[in-house]
Amino acid sequence: MKSAIKGLAMILSVFALSTANAATAVPAKSKQDAQIGQLCISCHAEQSPGLIAEWKKSRHATNKAKVDCYDCHKGKEGDKGVVKHMEDKAGKPFFISAVVSPKSCARCHEKEVAQQQRSHHAKGGEILASLDNIMGEVIGGPAAVNAGCGQCHGGEIQLNAAGEATPETWPNTGIGRLNPDGSRGSCSACHARHSFSSAQARTPDTCGKCHLGPDHPQMEIYNESKHGIVYRAKVNEMNLDSRNWVAGVDYSAAPTCATCHMGATRTQGATHDVGERISWTLRPPISTRLNMVRLANGDEFDQPEGKALPKIGDEVKGAKVTEILTWEDRRKQMANVCASCHSSNVINGHYNQFDGVVNLYNDKFAKPIAGAMKELQDKGYITAAPFDEKIEWTWYEIWHHEGRRARHGAAMHGPDYTWWHGIYEVAQHTYFKWIPEMREVVRKKDGNEQFADEILNKYFKPIGDHDWYFSGISKDAVEKVRKGFEERYGKGSMK
Repeated sequence: MKSAIKGLAMILSVFALSTANAATAVPAKSKQDAQIGQLCISCHAEQSPGLIAEWKKSRHATNKAKVDCYDCHKGKEGDKGVVKHMEDKAGKPFFISAVVSPKSCARCHEKEVAQQQRSHHAKGGEILASLDNIMGEVIGGPAAVNAGCGQCHGGEIQLNAAGEATPETWPNTGIGRLNPDGSRGSCSACHARHSFSSAQARTPDTCGKCHLGPDHPQMEIYNESKHGIVYRAKVNEMNLDSRNWVAGVDYSAAPTCATCHMGATRTQGATHDVGERISWTLRPPISTRLNMVRLANGDEFDQPEGKALPKIGDEVKGAKVTEILTWEDRRKQMANVCASCHSSNVINGHYNQFDGVVNLYNDKFAKPIAGAMKELQDKGYITAAPFDEKIEWTWYEIWHHEGRRARHGAAMHGPDYTWWHGIYEVAQHTYFKWIPEMREVVRKKDGNEQFADEILNKYFKPIGDHDWYFSGISKDAVEKVRKGFEERYGKGSMK
């Protein structure tokens, strides 16, 4: 009897999680709106038949509400980005916005949009005020930013005199797009137009549009991981079209990006707040663990470990604190996903190895170099302007490319990215690019070789892992390697 009750409770909990993530009731549409929607369909079926074909296969078209073009694109005359489009059958003009923003989607998907609007994804457009944007806009050029950076991070949609989006800024489906109506993001960044398929959004390739490349190769790491290997082998078992898609219930072959960062488990609901389960930040020069502070105005922000946390009810950034997720809470939420398929020993072992790599990168390389760079700048050996000296480019690539690869490789089970594309290159470029360049900038300014030695002695020498650089590799270490090498390849094989 107890087992039956427990089983029923489990079924009800899964049902509750799935229905909690379903769309809210679709607003009733007027007869006029329905007629305009049909006008859109008949016209665009001739102009762009592929668009209509995709829509006809979507849940929007097949559900009872028959969500059509006008339901998503309709706009109010006078609003930013809203233009007169055509006239209905009665000769009355109607207005649309080409840019469908999260506000439009929130008419039906209120909960999902509320989660998305507070998330890291919605803040992707904040790259506009970063070092990356200086690199793109100034050193690269605005055209490269429009067609490159902005297509993932999201750019600000500019309007011409007629109220239409300009060709320099549209099309754009960047995840943190700054929309004319004041909202942030683009739901079609993940749910591609015009099928808006959940199955498609759950595939790793969707995330791989942006999360790949030299500075954040999550897609490449996933592909080399056991998770990615099994996913490709068993994609037909992933049940990607499932309405509920609960890990360990609706599928068990492998996780995708959406599984870990957004997906439902037997005891945890799905979320569109993609950073909710992230306990380390792997993006900046030095990683920190992150606590999350949520506010009554629907926003949230990360508070690095070690900084004082506000209390529930405190006024912060113009709004009251409603919830605090510590980094331990966030890790528990991610571990809850892992537990759908793995034992606690496996989960704890993974986090032990992951933390080890992040701490190694931080303590051995990032903190010493960051401290030295600040002292070089404070004492006038390098300028405050970014990217005007070679050593700044070297440091940027150490943390922004190689350091990120190492950290993400450890986070997502990618050994090649952890070592060869990661820590190996961090070490190589620290010892044989950054240190020689540091000596050169000191020598160039005043020939003060002693100051360069002081920098190394202050920031590097106290760290035991750098002993080999200052004193050479010990004979014991060499002999240990020699012994192992010769056992495998024969005596005298190591020269």
